[in-house]
Amino acid sequence: MQKSSRRNAGIAAAAVSAEAPISPMLDHARLDHASMSDIAHALADGHVTATALLKAYLARIEAYDRDGPKLNAVRALNPDALVIADRLDGVKPSAKRPLAGIPILVKDNIATGDAQPTTAGSLALEGARARDDATLVKLLREAGAVILGKANLTEFSNMLAIDMPSGYSSLGGQVKNPYAPALADDHGIPVVSPGGSSAGSAVAVAAGLCAASIGTETSGSLLFPASQNGLVTVKPTVGLISRAGIVPISHSQDTAGPITRSVRDAALLLNVLAAKDPLDPATQKQRRP
Repeated sequence: MQKSSRRNAGIAAAAVSAEAPISPMLDHARLDHASMSDIAHALADGHVTATALLKAYLARIEAYDRDGPKLNAVRALNPDALVIADRLDGVKPSAKRPLAGIPILVKDNIATGDAQPTTAGSLALEGARARDDATLVKLLREAGAVILGKANLTEFSNMLAIDMPSGYSSLGGQVKNPYAPALADDHGIPVVSPGGSSAGSAVAVAAGLCAASIGTETSGSLLFPASQNGLVTVKPTVGLISRAGIVPISHSQDTAGPITRSVRDAALLLNVLAAKDPLDPATQKQRRP
């Protein structure tokens, strides 16, 4: 994690209690188990601002991902996130911008053309920056999402080694399952797996470190982490979501997909992300109503 990102999280932790509800509307569903839909309603009704919401998530990341159980799900924070949230404070979620002000993590094999590196969890790509956003990141931004940061993952989505521990990367370290973070073998490998290569994306949602996340799958890397962390995902048909800007493994199987707390939230994200893209020929066969 970059030092500036750590400072931002520390400032947020001082300003907002990690356990405090962020609005009266969310008293019944604290941030640690609020769905993306709950949060969208709170933003739309003016019960919380995008900036306050982001600071609350940063506080939880500091308290539970960097400290406490040290889940290690968030590989790096977006240094521009607070600036983006500030610009969205007066924008409410709507049909045109359904994700306005909502903090979302993306797996660190998905390119962002900003100050965040895109590393696939590898020391070989430490500090590497993409020239442009992946198509799905552009769609998230157009829908108003705040890209909170990059989620840790199994390095290069577990394509380079045999018996790589799920959720381990040389750059980000080991992701822990939030339901049993202390259970590990003598080598520090979790006894209760955090799931496949999208482990960080799933653990972050389960632990309430973001409203929702985006992972990727070649074979089980959305389904397994969602199952291990009690979440909902959609493994889309190849071509439903553009693969442009995602570190590839298999041309015939790779796809990104949402990881959320509810079926409704997964459908909302899928509706934003499913679109034709000239950069990905597979999307040209897509037929949407």
